[in-house]
Amino acid sequence: MILDRRLLRNLDFVLIAAVLVMCGIGLVFVYSATHDGVGHGQLTDPFSYFKRQLAAFCVGIVCVMVILTIDYNLVRRAHLFLYWGNIALLVLVLLVGRRVSGAERWLRIGPVVVQPSEMAKIVMILTLSNHLAEADMNSRYDLLMALIHVALPTGLVLLQNDLGTAIVFVGITMAVLFVAGMRPKDLLAIVGIGALASPIVFFLGLKDYQRARILTFINPHADPTGTGYNVIQSTIAIGSGGFFGKGLFRSTQVRLNFLPAHHTDFIFSVIGEELGFLGGVAVLAIYALILLRCLQAASAAKDVFGQLVAAGVASLILIHVLINVGMTMGLMPVTGIPLPFLSCGGSSLMANLIAIGFVLNINMRRQKILF
Repeated sequence: MILDRRLLRNLDFVLIAAVLVMCGIGLVFVYSATHDGVGHGQLTDPFSYFKRQLAAFCVGIVCVMVILTIDYNLVRRAHLFLYWGNIALLVLVLLVGRRVSGAERWLRIGPVVVQPSEMAKIVMILTLSNHLAEADMNSRYDLLMALIHVALPTGLVLLQNDLGTAIVFVGITMAVLFVAGMRPKDLLAIVGIGALASPIVFFLGLKDYQRARILTFINPHADPTGTGYNVIQSTIAIGSGGFFGKGLFRSTQVRLNFLPAHHTDFIFSVIGEELGFLGGVAVLAIYALILLRCLQAASAAKDVFGQLVAAGVASLILIHVLINVGMTMGLMPVTGIPLPFLSCGGSSLMANLIAIGFVLNINMRRQKILF
């Protein structure tokens, strides 16, 4: 299907430019963190991770272009297929998935390894928004059905030991419920129940290493060579960058292999060390611009479903940025959540690009009648 020119005039080129710039920054720093092979099995090809990330970017862009050609409301017709297909993939991960860093998150499909939980975030936004678009937010039954809708995929990712994704699910749910018009007393009741249940979850629902990560957040220096090592090295990297940074490709924490997961979870630490405070603030400013355009798309959406989807995407990006950047600076527990558009990881990058594709689609069709 070819896009109508009247629709193309409504494309948010500011959002497109901001996302492309962020993806470009991500490619540069994936290369910076991996080109010498340190910590990655001494790769023979210095562009190996860069090529994988670039391939994921290209696939993501193709997905965005396909998404733009269809009216986003057509997704609602496939909501049952999306929801139960998503559940089936998450179950499949539990049955035959690969274990990485204590969590079973990965599926191998031929030569390709994918992380279904990344796409599950987008599916949850779409299906929950579809449910709430027709729900009565004054009805306790409709609210209960919405919570059950989210509980099943959240429980499955918890069984995968993927606490970070479960936290993202909860955050997105609360944001979308709020935008959908949930009564404040109901929102406070859910928060209160969560607060009361948190000690039970901590002692009975978490693995030993997950509890250790939370305790390390309180005092990382209690175990500086063990559970606190990642956070300590990350804060050293960011602090050593100073105001202007050490310069591109000059991160000593990466070159000397002190900083773990520097191409994935801790890529913001590499940015802070190489570009300094100014570079870190610039990256956060671009994120702020992306969030603003997503919220503007939500505000201008022609229907409730579009409004909720755009708001859900904004909450997805915001939660990831807050947790990941906070984690690198010792302000949040280490949870293994990637930084959108920047962290090395094809599944994450493609999922985030697809999410932006839906926001562009919603904004492009914000008017019921175009002249």
